[in-house]
Amino acid sequence: MTGTAATADAHTPAASPPLPPPGPPDARGPWHYLWWIIVSQRRRVLTGAFWSIVWMAGLIAAPYLLSRAVDDGLRAGDPGALLLWASALAAAVVLNAATSIMRHRTMTFVRMDASLRTMRAVARHAARLGSALSRRLTSGELAAVQVLDTVRIAQILTMTGPGVGAVLAYCGVAALLLTVSPLLAVVAGVGVPLLALAVGPLLRGMHARQAEYRRQEGALTTLAADIVTGLRVLCGIGGKERFLTRYRERSASLLRQGYRVGAATSWFEAVNLCLPLVFLAAVTWIAARLAAAGEITPGEVVAVYGYVAALVYPVFFLATAARDLAQGYASLERVARLLSTEPPARGGGRAPCPDGPAWLEDPATGTRIPPGSMTALVSVTPGEAAAVARRLGHHEDSDALWGGAPMRDMDLGPLRDRVLLSDDEDYLFPGPLREVVAVHGDRTDEEVTRALRTAGALDVVSATPHGLDSTVEARGRNLSGGQRQRVRLARAVLADPEVLLLVEPTSAVDAHTEALVADRLREARRGRTTVVVGTSPLLLARADRVVLLSAGRAVAAGTHGELVRERSDYRALVLRGTDEGIPG
Repeated sequence: MTGTAATADAHTPAASPPLPPPGPPDARGPWHYLWWIIVSQRRRVLTGAFWSIVWMAGLIAAPYLLSRAVDDGLRAGDPGALLLWASALAAAVVLNAATSIMRHRTMTFVRMDASLRTMRAVARHAARLGSALSRRLTSGELAAVQVLDTVRIAQILTMTGPGVGAVLAYCGVAALLLTVSPLLAVVAGVGVPLLALAVGPLLRGMHARQAEYRRQEGALTTLAADIVTGLRVLCGIGGKERFLTRYRERSASLLRQGYRVGAATSWFEAVNLCLPLVFLAAVTWIAARLAAAGEITPGEVVAVYGYVAALVYPVFFLATAARDLAQGYASLERVARLLSTEPPARGGGRAPCPDGPAWLEDPATGTRIPPGSMTALVSVTPGEAAAVARRLGHHEDSDALWGGAPMRDMDLGPLRDRVLLSDDEDYLFPGPLREVVAVHGDRTDEEVTRALRTAGALDVVSATPHGLDSTVEARGRNLSGGQRQRVRLARAVLADPEVLLLVEPTSAVDAHTEALVADRLREARRGRTTVVVGTSPLLLARADRVVLLSAGRAVAAGTHGELVRERSDYRALVLRGTDEGIPG
Protein backbone atom coordinates (compact mmCIF):
# COMPACT_ATOMS: atom_id res chain seq x y z
CA MET A 1 0.00 0.00 0.00
CA THR A 2 2.86 2.34 0.82
CA GLY A 3 4.50 1.74 -2.55
CA THR A 4 1.22 2.27 -4.38
CA ALA A 5 0.60 5.52 -2.56
CA ALA A 6 4.10 6.71 -3.30
CA THR A 7 3.67 5.90 -6.98
CA ALA A 8 0.36 7.74 -7.09
CA ASP A 9 1.91 10.76 -5.41
CA ALA A 10 4.78 10.71 -7.88
CA HIS A 11 2.40 10.84 -10.83
CA THR A 12 -0.03 13.35 -9.32
CA PRO A 13 0.52 16.75 -10.91
CA ALA A 14 1.38 19.51 -8.50
CA ALA A 15 -1.38 21.93 -7.74
CA SER A 16 -1.26 25.00 -9.93
CA PRO A 17 -0.06 28.08 -8.07
CA PRO A 18 -2.76 30.65 -7.44
CA LEU A 19 -3.00 33.45 -9.96
CA PRO A 20 -1.43 36.71 -8.78
CA PRO A 21 -3.84 39.45 -7.74
CA PRO A 22 -5.01 41.52 -10.72
CA GLY A 23 -3.79 44.76 -9.15
CA PRO A 24 -5.90 47.83 -8.47
CA PRO A 25 -8.09 48.57 -11.52
CA ASP A 26 -8.33 52.04 -12.99
CA ALA A 27 -12.01 52.81 -12.42
CA ARG A 28 -11.96 56.53 -13.25
CA GLY A 29 -14.17 55.85 -16.26
CA PRO A 30 -14.99 53.34 -19.01
CA TRP A 31 -11.99 54.25 -21.19
CA HIS A 32 -9.57 54.20 -18.26
CA TYR A 33 -10.79 50.77 -17.25
CA LEU A 34 -10.47 49.45 -20.84
CA TRP A 35 -6.93 50.79 -21.03
CA TRP A 36 -6.11 49.10 -17.69
CA ILE A 37 -7.23 45.73 -19.06
CA ILE A 38 -5.07 46.22 -22.16
CA VAL A 39 -1.98 47.36 -20.26
CA SER A 40 -2.37 44.56 -17.69
CA GLN A 41 -1.59 42.00 -20.42
CA ARG A 42 0.42 44.20 -22.76
CA ARG A 43 2.79 41.43 -23.87
CA ARG A 44 -0.05 39.12 -24.92
CA VAL A 45 -1.90 41.98 -26.60
CA LEU A 46 1.23 42.92 -28.58
CA THR A 47 1.70 39.28 -29.55
CA GLY A 48 -1.89 39.11 -30.79
CA ALA A 49 -1.37 42.33 -32.77
CA PHE A 50 1.84 40.89 -34.28
CA TRP A 51 0.17 37.69 -35.47
CA SER A 52 -2.79 39.68 -36.79
CA ILE A 53 -0.46 41.95 -38.80
CA VAL A 54 1.41 38.95 -40.21
CA TRP A 55 -1.87 37.25 -41.11
CA MET A 56 -3.21 40.35 -42.86
CA ALA A 57 0.10 40.74 -44.68
CA GLY A 58 -0.24 37.15 -45.88
CA LEU A 59 -3.70 37.91 -47.24
CA ILE A 60 -2.29 40.83 -49.20
CA ALA A 61 0.79 38.87 -50.37
CA ALA A 62 -1.31 36.13 -51.99
CA PRO A 63 -2.79 38.38 -54.74
CA TYR A 64 0.65 39.80 -55.48
CA LEU A 65 2.16 36.32 -55.90
CA LEU A 66 -0.80 35.27 -58.05
CA SER A 67 -0.39 38.31 -60.31
CA ARG A 68 3.31 37.51 -60.82
CA ALA A 69 2.43 33.93 -61.69
CA VAL A 70 -0.02 35.22 -64.31
CA ASP A 71 2.25 37.88 -65.85
CA ASP A 72 5.70 36.24 -65.51
CA GLY A 73 4.55 32.67 -66.01
CA LEU A 74 1.38 32.34 -68.06
CA ARG A 75 1.62 35.46 -70.25
CA ALA A 76 5.36 35.12 -70.75
CA GLY A 77 5.13 31.38 -71.37
CA ASP A 78 7.82 30.63 -68.78
CA PRO A 79 7.08 27.31 -66.97
CA GLY A 80 9.94 27.86 -64.52
CA ALA A 81 8.66 31.24 -63.44
CA LEU A 82 5.13 29.85 -63.20
CA LEU A 83 6.34 26.99 -60.96
CA LEU A 84 8.38 29.39 -58.84
CA TRP A 85 5.53 31.82 -58.20
CA ALA A 86 2.98 29.02 -57.77
CA SER A 87 5.23 27.38 -55.15
CA ALA A 88 5.65 30.69 -53.38
CA LEU A 89 1.88 31.14 -53.43
CA ALA A 90 1.33 27.66 -51.94
CA ALA A 91 3.92 28.31 -49.23
CA ALA A 92 2.25 31.65 -48.43
CA VAL A 93 -1.15 29.97 -48.09
CA VAL A 94 0.24 27.30 -45.71
CA LEU A 95 2.13 29.92 -43.69
CA ASN A 96 -0.94 32.09 -43.51
CA ALA A 97 -3.03 29.20 -42.22
CA ALA A 98 -0.51 28.60 -39.42
CA THR A 99 -0.42 32.33 -38.68
CA SER A 100 -4.22 32.41 -38.51
CA ILE A 101 -4.15 29.64 -35.89
CA MET A 102 -1.60 31.54 -33.79
CA ARG A 103 -3.63 34.76 -34.13
CA HIS A 104 -6.86 33.10 -33.07
CA ARG A 105 -5.16 31.25 -30.19
CA THR A 106 -3.50 34.38 -28.84
CA MET A 107 -6.63 36.51 -29.12
CA THR A 108 -8.63 33.82 -27.32
CA PHE A 109 -6.16 34.08 -24.43
CA VAL A 110 -6.47 37.87 -24.53
CA ARG A 111 -10.25 37.74 -24.27
CA MET A 112 -10.21 35.07 -21.55
CA ASP A 113 -7.66 37.05 -19.53
CA ALA A 114 -9.78 40.20 -19.83
CA SER A 115 -12.93 38.33 -18.76
CA LEU A 116 -11.29 36.65 -15.76
CA ARG A 117 -9.47 39.83 -14.78
CA THR A 118 -12.77 41.71 -14.69
CA MET A 119 -14.48 38.93 -12.72
CA ARG A 120 -11.68 38.89 -10.14
CA ALA A 121 -11.62 42.68 -9.85
CA VAL A 122 -15.40 42.76 -9.33
CA ALA A 123 -15.30 39.90 -6.79
CA ARG A 124 -12.48 41.50 -4.80
CA HIS A 125 -14.23 44.86 -4.76
CA ALA A 126 -17.54 43.26 -3.75
CA ALA A 127 -15.70 41.69 -0.81
CA ARG A 128 -14.31 45.12 0.10
CA LEU A 129 -17.77 46.67 0.01
CA GLY A 130 -19.08 43.95 2.31
CA SER A 131 -22.49 44.68 3.77
CA ALA A 132 -22.57 48.03 1.95
CA LEU A 133 -22.83 46.23 -1.40
CA SER A 134 -26.52 45.42 -1.09
CA ARG A 135 -27.28 49.07 -0.28
CA ARG A 136 -25.40 50.38 -3.32
CA LEU A 137 -26.00 47.77 -6.02
CA THR A 138 -28.99 45.57 -6.78
CA SER A 139 -28.59 41.83 -7.11
CA GLY A 140 -29.70 42.08 -10.74
CA GLU A 141 -26.96 44.59 -11.58
CA LEU A 142 -24.31 42.43 -9.90
CA ALA A 143 -25.50 39.33 -11.75
CA ALA A 144 -25.43 41.23 -15.04
CA VAL A 145 -21.87 42.34 -14.37
CA GLN A 146 -20.60 38.84 -13.61
CA VAL A 147 -22.54 36.95 -16.27
CA LEU A 148 -22.92 39.36 -19.20
CA ASP A 149 -20.65 42.37 -18.88
CA THR A 150 -17.42 40.43 -18.45
CA VAL A 151 -17.99 38.67 -21.77
CA ARG A 152 -18.86 41.86 -23.64
CA ILE A 153 -15.84 43.70 -22.26
CA ALA A 154 -13.57 40.83 -23.24
CA GLN A 155 -14.97 40.90 -26.78
CA ILE A 156 -13.92 44.55 -27.16
CA LEU A 157 -10.29 43.48 -26.97
CA THR A 158 -10.60 41.90 -30.41
CA MET A 159 -9.77 45.36 -31.73
CA THR A 160 -6.28 45.15 -30.19
CA GLY A 161 -5.37 42.27 -32.53
CA PRO A 162 -7.31 42.03 -35.80
CA GLY A 163 -8.25 45.69 -35.38
CA VAL A 164 -4.60 46.83 -35.44
CA GLY A 165 -3.84 44.42 -38.27
CA ALA A 166 -6.82 45.75 -40.22
CA VAL A 167 -5.58 49.35 -40.05
CA LEU A 168 -2.11 48.40 -41.27
CA ALA A 169 -3.56 46.12 -43.96
CA TYR A 170 -5.68 48.99 -45.23
CA CYS A 171 -2.59 51.20 -45.47
CA GLY A 172 -0.66 48.41 -47.21
CA VAL A 173 -3.39 47.82 -49.80
CA ALA A 174 -3.60 51.53 -50.52
CA ALA A 175 0.17 51.64 -51.10
CA LEU A 176 0.11 48.60 -53.41
CA LEU A 177 -2.82 49.98 -55.40
CA LEU A 178 -0.88 53.20 -55.85
CA THR A 179 1.85 51.23 -57.67
CA VAL A 180 -0.79 49.74 -59.97
CA SER A 181 -3.04 52.74 -60.63
CA PRO A 182 -3.41 56.07 -58.83
CA LEU A 183 -7.13 56.04 -59.72
CA LEU A 184 -7.65 52.69 -58.01
CA ALA A 185 -5.67 53.89 -54.97
CA VAL A 186 -7.90 56.97 -54.68
CA VAL A 187 -11.07 54.88 -55.04
CA ALA A 188 -9.91 52.47 -52.32
CA GLY A 189 -8.61 55.24 -50.09
CA VAL A 190 -11.89 57.15 -50.24
CA GLY A 191 -14.23 54.17 -50.42
CA VAL A 192 -13.25 52.53 -47.13
CA PRO A 193 -13.84 55.67 -45.00
CA LEU A 194 -17.19 56.08 -46.78
CA LEU A 195 -18.07 52.54 -45.76
CA ALA A 196 -17.28 53.43 -42.15
CA LEU A 197 -19.39 56.58 -42.36
CA ALA A 198 -22.29 54.58 -43.80
CA VAL A 199 -22.48 52.28 -40.77
CA GLY A 200 -21.96 55.13 -38.24
CA PRO A 201 -25.66 56.03 -37.80
CA LEU A 202 -26.53 52.36 -37.45
CA LEU A 203 -23.91 52.00 -34.72
CA ARG A 204 -25.29 54.97 -32.77
CA GLY A 205 -28.83 53.60 -32.93
CA MET A 206 -27.66 50.15 -31.90
CA HIS A 207 -25.68 51.58 -28.97
CA ALA A 208 -28.70 53.50 -27.63
CA ARG A 209 -30.97 50.47 -27.88
CA GLN A 210 -28.33 48.21 -26.32
CA ALA A 211 -27.98 50.58 -23.33
CA GLU A 212 -31.74 50.60 -22.74
CA TYR A 213 -31.85 46.83 -23.09
CA ARG A 214 -29.10 46.42 -20.47
CA ARG A 215 -30.98 48.71 -18.07
CA GLN A 216 -34.23 46.78 -18.41
CA GLU A 217 -32.38 43.48 -18.22
CA GLY A 218 -30.76 44.41 -14.90
CA ALA A 219 -34.10 45.55 -13.46
CA LEU A 220 -35.81 42.33 -14.56
CA THR A 221 -33.03 40.18 -13.09
CA THR A 222 -33.39 42.04 -9.79
CA LEU A 223 -37.14 41.48 -9.79
CA ALA A 224 -36.68 37.77 -10.50
CA ALA A 225 -34.17 37.43 -7.65
CA ASP A 226 -36.52 39.24 -5.26
CA ILE A 227 -39.45 37.00 -6.25
CA VAL A 228 -37.42 33.81 -5.78
CA THR A 229 -36.09 35.00 -2.42
CA GLY A 230 -39.54 35.93 -1.12
CA LEU A 231 -41.56 33.20 -2.85
CA ARG A 232 -42.60 31.53 0.40
CA VAL A 233 -43.86 34.83 1.81
CA LEU A 234 -45.65 35.72 -1.44
CA CYS A 235 -47.44 32.37 -1.43
CA GLY A 236 -48.45 32.91 2.18
CA ILE A 237 -49.97 36.35 1.64
CA GLY A 238 -51.44 35.58 -1.77
CA GLY A 239 -49.22 37.99 -3.66
CA LYS A 240 -47.61 35.49 -6.01
CA GLU A 241 -49.94 36.19 -8.93
CA ARG A 242 -49.51 39.94 -8.63
CA PHE A 243 -45.72 39.72 -8.72
CA LEU A 244 -45.94 37.16 -11.53
CA THR A 245 -48.03 39.64 -13.52
CA ARG A 246 -45.45 42.37 -12.93
CA TYR A 247 -42.68 40.04 -14.05
CA ARG A 248 -44.58 39.10 -17.20
CA GLU A 249 -45.20 42.75 -18.06
CA ARG A 250 -41.55 43.68 -17.61
CA SER A 251 -40.44 40.55 -19.45
CA ALA A 252 -42.69 41.49 -22.37
CA SER A 253 -41.22 45.01 -22.35
CA LEU A 254 -37.71 43.55 -22.38
CA LEU A 255 -38.71 41.27 -25.25
CA ARG A 256 -39.94 44.24 -27.28
CA GLN A 257 -36.70 46.07 -26.57
CA GLY A 258 -34.82 42.95 -27.62
CA TYR A 259 -36.64 43.03 -30.95
CA ARG A 260 -35.54 46.65 -31.38
CA VAL A 261 -31.95 45.68 -30.62
CA GLY A 262 -32.24 42.75 -33.03
CA ALA A 263 -33.60 45.00 -35.77
CA ALA A 264 -30.76 47.49 -35.37
CA THR A 265 -28.20 44.67 -35.24
CA SER A 266 -29.61 42.95 -38.31
CA TRP A 267 -29.45 46.17 -40.31
CA PHE A 268 -25.89 46.71 -39.17
CA GLU A 269 -24.87 43.16 -40.11
CA ALA A 270 -26.61 43.41 -43.50
CA VAL A 271 -24.94 46.70 -44.37
CA ASN A 272 -21.63 45.48 -42.97
CA LEU A 273 -21.69 42.44 -45.25
CA CYS A 274 -23.26 44.03 -48.31
CA LEU A 275 -21.31 47.29 -48.71
CA PRO A 276 -17.84 45.67 -48.94
CA LEU A 277 -19.12 43.38 -51.71
CA VAL A 278 -20.57 46.34 -53.61
CA PHE A 279 -17.29 48.15 -53.12
CA LEU A 280 -15.37 45.10 -54.39
CA ALA A 281 -17.58 44.92 -57.51
CA ALA A 282 -17.06 48.64 -58.22
CA VAL A 283 -13.26 48.45 -57.92
CA THR A 284 -13.15 45.29 -60.05
CA TRP A 285 -15.23 47.00 -62.75
CA ILE A 286 -12.83 49.98 -62.78
CA ALA A 287 -9.83 47.63 -62.97
CA ALA A 288 -11.40 45.73 -65.88
CA ARG A 289 -11.96 49.00 -67.76
CA LEU A 290 -8.36 50.00 -67.18
CA ALA A 291 -7.17 46.59 -68.41
CA ALA A 292 -9.35 46.89 -71.53
CA ALA A 293 -7.77 50.29 -72.19
CA GLY A 294 -4.31 48.73 -71.83
CA GLU A 295 -3.37 50.82 -68.78
CA ILE A 296 -2.81 47.78 -66.54
CA THR A 297 -1.95 44.15 -67.26
CA PRO A 298 -4.24 41.12 -66.73
CA GLY A 299 -2.05 40.08 -63.85
CA GLU A 300 -2.54 43.45 -62.24
CA VAL A 301 -6.29 43.05 -62.68
CA VAL A 302 -6.05 39.78 -60.76
CA ALA A 303 -3.90 41.50 -58.14
CA VAL A 304 -6.35 44.38 -57.78
CA TYR A 305 -9.23 41.97 -57.32
CA GLY A 306 -7.22 40.05 -54.71
CA TYR A 307 -6.17 43.23 -52.90
CA VAL A 308 -9.71 44.54 -52.67
CA ALA A 309 -11.06 41.10 -51.74
CA ALA A 310 -8.42 40.96 -48.98
CA LEU A 311 -9.49 44.47 -47.97
CA VAL A 312 -12.94 43.07 -47.14
CA TYR A 313 -11.39 41.41 -44.07
CA PRO A 314 -9.98 44.63 -42.60
CA VAL A 315 -13.26 46.42 -43.26
CA PHE A 316 -15.16 43.56 -41.61
CA PHE A 317 -12.86 43.52 -38.56
CA LEU A 318 -13.02 47.29 -38.15
CA ALA A 319 -16.81 47.28 -38.37
CA THR A 320 -16.99 44.35 -35.96
CA ALA A 321 -14.67 46.14 -33.53
CA ALA A 322 -16.93 49.20 -33.70
CA ARG A 323 -19.98 47.03 -33.04
CA ASP A 324 -18.29 45.28 -30.09
CA LEU A 325 -17.29 48.65 -28.66
CA ALA A 326 -20.83 49.99 -29.03
CA GLN A 327 -22.28 46.91 -27.34
CA GLY A 328 -19.64 46.78 -24.62
CA TYR A 329 -19.50 50.44 -23.69
CA ALA A 330 -22.52 50.10 -21.38
CA SER A 331 -20.76 47.15 -19.73
CA LEU A 332 -17.60 49.23 -19.27
CA GLU A 333 -19.67 51.98 -17.66
CA ARG A 334 -21.36 49.56 -15.27
CA VAL A 335 -18.11 47.88 -14.19
CA ALA A 336 -16.31 51.21 -13.79
CA ARG A 337 -19.21 52.55 -11.71
CA LEU A 338 -19.13 49.49 -9.47
CA LEU A 339 -15.35 49.55 -9.02
CA SER A 340 -15.37 53.28 -8.29
CA THR A 341 -17.82 52.77 -5.42
CA GLU A 342 -15.80 53.17 -2.26
CA PRO A 343 -16.65 51.14 0.84
CA PRO A 344 -17.54 53.12 3.93
CA ALA A 345 -14.55 53.99 6.05
CA ARG A 346 -14.42 51.55 8.94
CA GLY A 347 -11.44 52.53 10.94
CA GLY A 348 -8.19 50.74 10.56
CA GLY A 349 -6.57 52.75 13.34
CA ARG A 350 -4.51 51.30 16.15
CA ALA A 351 -6.11 53.00 19.15
CA PRO A 352 -7.25 50.53 21.83
CA CYS A 353 -10.89 49.96 22.68
CA PRO A 354 -12.11 50.92 26.17
CA ASP A 355 -10.84 48.65 28.93
CA GLY A 356 -14.36 47.88 30.14
CA PRO A 357 -18.01 48.84 29.70
CA ALA A 358 -18.31 52.42 28.47
CA TRP A 359 -20.82 54.88 27.07
CA LEU A 360 -21.65 54.82 23.38
CA GLU A 361 -22.35 58.20 21.76
CA ASP A 362 -23.58 59.36 18.36
CA PRO A 363 -22.75 63.09 18.16
CA ALA A 364 -24.74 63.47 14.95
CA THR A 365 -28.01 62.94 16.83
CA GLY A 366 -26.94 63.40 20.43
CA THR A 367 -27.81 59.79 21.27
CA ARG A 368 -26.03 58.38 24.33
CA ILE A 369 -26.16 54.71 25.34
CA PRO A 370 -25.27 53.85 28.96
CA PRO A 371 -23.22 50.68 29.49
CA GLY A 372 -24.71 47.52 30.95
CA SER A 373 -28.32 48.38 30.12
CA MET A 374 -30.96 47.67 27.52
CA THR A 375 -31.72 50.78 25.46
CA ALA A 376 -34.34 51.11 22.72
CA LEU A 377 -34.12 53.55 19.81
CA VAL A 378 -37.35 54.86 18.29
CA SER A 379 -37.43 57.22 15.32
CA VAL A 380 -40.25 59.24 13.79
CA THR A 381 -38.55 59.03 10.39
CA PRO A 382 -38.24 55.41 9.11
CA GLY A 383 -34.65 54.20 9.01
CA GLU A 384 -33.25 56.98 11.20
CA ALA A 385 -32.83 54.77 14.27
CA ALA A 386 -31.28 51.99 12.16
CA ALA A 387 -28.77 54.51 10.77
CA VAL A 388 -27.80 55.43 14.35
CA ALA A 389 -27.29 51.74 15.12
CA ARG A 390 -25.04 51.35 12.07
CA ARG A 391 -22.95 54.31 13.20
CA LEU A 392 -22.71 53.02 16.77
CA GLY A 393 -21.65 49.64 15.37
CA HIS A 394 -19.09 51.45 13.19
CA HIS A 395 -20.51 50.04 9.97
CA GLU A 396 -20.51 53.58 8.59
CA ASP A 397 -17.88 56.24 8.98
CA SER A 398 -19.03 58.75 11.58
CA ASP A 399 -17.96 60.64 14.67
CA ALA A 400 -19.36 57.91 16.96
CA LEU A 401 -17.59 57.61 20.30
CA TRP A 402 -17.01 54.70 22.64
CA GLY A 403 -15.74 55.60 26.06
CA GLY A 404 -15.18 59.15 24.80
CA ALA A 405 -12.79 58.05 22.03
CA PRO A 406 -13.55 58.04 18.27
CA MET A 407 -14.44 54.58 17.04
CA ARG A 408 -12.84 55.28 13.65
CA ASP A 409 -9.42 55.39 15.37
CA MET A 410 -9.83 52.02 17.10
CA ASP A 411 -8.34 48.73 15.99
CA LEU A 412 -11.09 47.14 13.90
CA GLY A 413 -10.41 43.53 14.98
CA PRO A 414 -11.05 43.96 18.72
CA LEU A 415 -13.86 46.40 17.94
CA ARG A 416 -15.70 43.79 15.86
CA ASP A 417 -15.19 41.19 18.62
CA ARG A 418 -16.82 43.43 21.23
CA VAL A 419 -19.48 45.32 19.24
CA LEU A 420 -21.95 43.38 17.06
CA LEU A 421 -24.64 44.78 14.77
CA SER A 422 -27.41 42.39 13.72
CA ASP A 423 -30.23 43.30 11.33
CA ASP A 424 -32.78 41.50 9.23
CA GLU A 425 -30.59 41.56 6.10
CA ASP A 426 -27.69 39.60 7.61
CA TYR A 427 -26.65 36.63 5.51
CA LEU A 428 -27.45 33.10 6.69
CA PHE A 429 -24.80 30.67 5.51
CA PRO A 430 -25.78 27.15 4.42
CA GLY A 431 -25.06 24.21 6.67
CA PRO A 432 -26.37 22.35 9.72
CA LEU A 433 -28.50 24.50 12.04
CA ARG A 434 -25.91 24.02 14.77
CA GLU A 435 -23.17 25.58 12.63
CA VAL A 436 -25.44 28.33 11.32
CA VAL A 437 -26.05 29.52 14.89
CA ALA A 438 -22.61 28.74 16.35
CA VAL A 439 -20.52 30.13 13.49
CA HIS A 440 -17.22 29.67 15.32
CA GLY A 441 -17.98 26.03 16.11
CA ASP A 442 -16.83 26.38 19.71
CA ARG A 443 -20.21 26.10 21.47
CA THR A 444 -21.93 23.06 22.95
CA ASP A 445 -25.36 21.86 21.88
CA GLU A 446 -26.71 23.06 25.23
CA GLU A 447 -25.46 26.61 24.56
CA VAL A 448 -26.86 26.58 21.03
CA THR A 449 -30.23 25.36 22.29
CA ARG A 450 -30.26 28.01 25.00
CA ALA A 451 -29.62 30.75 22.40
CA LEU A 452 -32.40 29.36 20.19
CA ARG A 453 -34.74 29.37 23.20
CA THR A 454 -33.85 33.02 23.95
CA ALA A 455 -34.69 33.91 20.36
CA GLY A 456 -37.94 31.91 20.45
CA ALA A 457 -36.59 29.63 17.70
CA LEU A 458 -36.92 26.20 19.29
CA ASP A 459 -39.74 25.50 16.84
CA VAL A 460 -37.11 25.48 14.09
CA VAL A 461 -35.46 22.54 15.86
CA SER A 462 -38.68 20.68 16.59
CA ALA A 463 -40.09 21.22 13.08
CA THR A 464 -37.10 19.59 11.36
CA PRO A 465 -36.43 15.84 11.38
CA HIS A 466 -32.77 16.04 12.40
CA GLY A 467 -32.87 18.78 15.04
CA LEU A 468 -29.63 20.74 15.23
CA ASP A 469 -28.23 18.62 12.40
CA SER A 470 -30.97 19.77 10.00
CA THR A 471 -29.68 21.60 6.94
CA VAL A 472 -30.32 25.28 6.49
CA GLU A 473 -30.06 26.44 2.89
CA ALA A 474 -28.19 29.57 1.81
CA ARG A 475 -30.00 32.71 3.03
CA GLY A 476 -32.32 30.40 4.97
CA ARG A 477 -34.47 29.78 1.90
CA ASN A 478 -36.04 26.71 3.48
CA LEU A 479 -37.14 28.71 6.53
CA SER A 480 -40.02 31.12 6.91
CA GLY A 481 -39.37 34.83 7.33
CA GLY A 482 -40.01 34.66 11.07
CA GLN A 483 -37.76 31.62 11.47
CA ARG A 484 -34.93 33.31 9.60
CA GLN A 485 -35.26 36.37 11.81
CA ARG A 486 -35.17 34.34 15.01
CA VAL A 487 -32.21 32.22 13.84
CA ARG A 488 -30.30 35.46 13.15
CA LEU A 489 -31.20 36.67 16.65
CA ALA A 490 -30.05 33.37 18.18
CA ARG A 491 -26.74 33.66 16.34
CA ALA A 492 -26.24 37.20 17.68
CA VAL A 493 -27.19 36.22 21.25
CA LEU A 494 -24.84 33.21 21.18
CA ALA A 495 -21.94 35.42 20.06
CA ASP A 496 -22.41 37.23 23.41
CA PRO A 497 -20.68 40.49 22.49
CA GLU A 498 -20.09 43.23 25.01
CA VAL A 499 -22.32 45.54 22.93
CA LEU A 500 -25.18 44.06 20.88
CA LEU A 501 -27.11 46.27 18.44
CA LEU A 502 -30.36 44.71 17.15
CA VAL A 503 -32.38 46.25 14.31
CA GLU A 504 -36.05 45.18 14.31
CA PRO A 505 -35.28 41.76 15.85
CA THR A 506 -38.93 40.70 16.27
CA SER A 507 -40.78 42.42 13.42
CA ALA A 508 -41.78 39.11 11.78
CA VAL A 509 -43.17 37.25 14.82
CA ASP A 510 -46.55 37.28 16.56
CA ALA A 511 -47.21 39.25 19.74
CA HIS A 512 -47.01 36.22 22.06
CA THR A 513 -43.64 35.13 20.71
CA GLU A 514 -42.42 38.73 20.77
CA ALA A 515 -43.26 39.06 24.46
CA LEU A 516 -41.39 35.83 25.27
CA VAL A 517 -38.37 36.92 23.23
CA ALA A 518 -38.30 40.34 24.88
CA ASP A 519 -38.30 38.83 28.39
CA ARG A 520 -35.69 36.19 27.55
CA LEU A 521 -33.46 38.66 25.71
CA ARG A 522 -33.48 41.02 28.67
CA GLU A 523 -32.55 38.16 31.00
CA ALA A 524 -29.84 36.73 28.70
CA ARG A 525 -28.23 40.13 28.23
CA ARG A 526 -28.42 41.26 31.86
CA GLY A 527 -25.35 43.34 32.69
CA ARG A 528 -24.39 43.73 29.02
CA THR A 529 -25.06 46.70 26.72
CA THR A 530 -27.96 46.02 24.36
CA VAL A 531 -29.47 48.45 21.87
CA VAL A 532 -32.78 47.55 20.21
CA VAL A 533 -34.23 49.43 17.24
CA GLY A 534 -38.00 49.14 16.86
CA THR A 535 -41.40 50.55 17.75
CA SER A 536 -43.02 47.51 19.35
CA PRO A 537 -44.50 48.39 22.76
CA LEU A 538 -43.69 44.86 23.96
CA LEU A 539 -39.97 45.46 23.42
CA LEU A 540 -39.99 49.09 24.52
CA ALA A 541 -41.74 48.29 27.81
CA ARG A 542 -38.88 45.95 28.75
CA ALA A 543 -36.08 48.37 27.91
CA ASP A 544 -34.32 50.21 30.73
CA ARG A 545 -34.26 53.35 28.63
CA VAL A 546 -35.92 54.55 25.41
CA VAL A 547 -34.45 57.28 23.17
CA LEU A 548 -36.84 59.10 20.80
CA LEU A 549 -35.33 60.44 17.58
CA SER A 550 -36.99 63.13 15.49
CA ALA A 551 -35.63 65.30 12.65
CA GLY A 552 -32.16 63.87 13.08
CA ARG A 553 -31.87 64.54 16.82
CA ALA A 554 -32.50 62.68 20.08
CA VAL A 555 -35.39 64.74 21.46
CA ALA A 556 -36.36 62.71 24.52
CA ALA A 557 -35.14 59.86 26.72
CA GLY A 558 -36.77 57.92 29.53
CA THR A 559 -38.68 54.75 30.20
CA HIS A 560 -41.44 53.60 27.92
CA GLY A 561 -44.09 54.57 30.48
CA GLU A 562 -42.62 58.04 30.99
CA LEU A 563 -42.51 58.79 27.27
CA VAL A 564 -46.05 57.51 26.75
CA ARG A 565 -47.31 59.87 29.46
CA GLU A 566 -45.23 62.89 28.45
CA ARG A 567 -44.85 62.77 24.65
CA SER A 568 -47.84 62.82 22.32
CA ASP A 569 -45.61 62.19 19.28
CA TYR A 570 -44.22 59.10 21.00
CA ARG A 571 -47.73 57.84 21.79
CA ALA A 572 -48.83 58.38 18.19
CA LEU A 573 -45.77 56.53 16.89
CA VAL A 574 -45.74 53.59 19.29
CA LEU A 575 -49.39 53.06 20.23
CA ARG A 576 -50.67 54.01 16.73
CA GLY A 577 -53.88 55.51 18.01
CA THR A 578 -55.02 52.40 19.91
CA ASP A 579 -56.63 52.46 23.32
CA GLU A 580 -53.82 50.58 25.01
CA GLY A 581 -53.31 51.27 28.64
CA ILE A 582 -50.34 53.31 29.69
CA PRO A 583 -47.75 51.08 31.39
CA GLY A 584 -46.75 52.07 34.84
